[in-house]
Amino acid sequence: MSPTPSDHASEHATNVRARWRATSLAEVWLRPGDWYHPAIDALAEAIEDERSPTAAAGRLGMARGSAGIGLEETLDDLACAFKVAGLESDLKALRAGAVGWVHGRERTMVLAGVRDPGTGLPTGEYLTERLRETYGTALTRQDDVAGTHCLLVVDVAVDGLDPWQRAGRSAAVGQALEHVFGEGHPMAALSDGVFAVLSERRETTPDVALATRRVVERNAEVLGLGDTLRRPTRVWVERLPATHAAAAELLRNLAR
Repeated sequence: MSPTPSDHASEHATNVRARWRATSLAEVWLRPGDWYHPAIDALAEAIEDERSPTAAAGRLGMARGSAGIGLEETLDDLACAFKVAGLESDLKALRAGAVGWVHGRERTMVLAGVRDPGTGLPTGEYLTERLRETYGTALTRQDDVAGTHCLLVVDVAVDGLDPWQRAGRSAAVGQALEHVFGEGHPMAALSDGVFAVLSERRETTPDVALATRRVVERNAEVLGLGDTLRRPTRVWVERLPATHAAAAELLRNLAR
């Protein structure tokens, strides 16, 4: 049986999707494992069939926003779809993608309030609340917080980076911190380039700080972002003050 026109269209759309993915992963996308979404197929087919891609772009934008992916990464990825097809970026489709992204973020406002969209890490406000719990538990147990816990601070900030470089660097550092500490360690992006992890204070804490610096730098190198980091990367152990109010002020100062 010879292929039908719809078979050819589907095959061409698959080729567009494959080239789109390869280009996006090489140029803009940060995490290969979360690139695919069914709306991608609809957009690829619309481009191949020369139909309006607006609706599909809006659905994909909403999916990206709901997944916590940054707006810049979302729009850059959409632009790659038109690039591989040899077309100028469709401004209506990009706008639909941006509007969809906003709607997706609105549907996940609880997460949006505690998560930094660039890194996927919680915000400083979230870490402040987790510190409140830590101080409350220490008070109940009559422990000295400074003796039981500390902040491990990572500072990779440098000036002169464009938005894409900052977004890529933030995502790389967030990924590295999650790799080192895993679940159970409250952490946050305090500002562009400054991160903190609440950790129990142990004899091995200085070794963990050294390992964190190595992983952050290696992760950035692997992703081609080595030039976006402060060199050497600053990683240090910050002693917690006596009160939660003072700890909250410490986080604000670190974010400046």
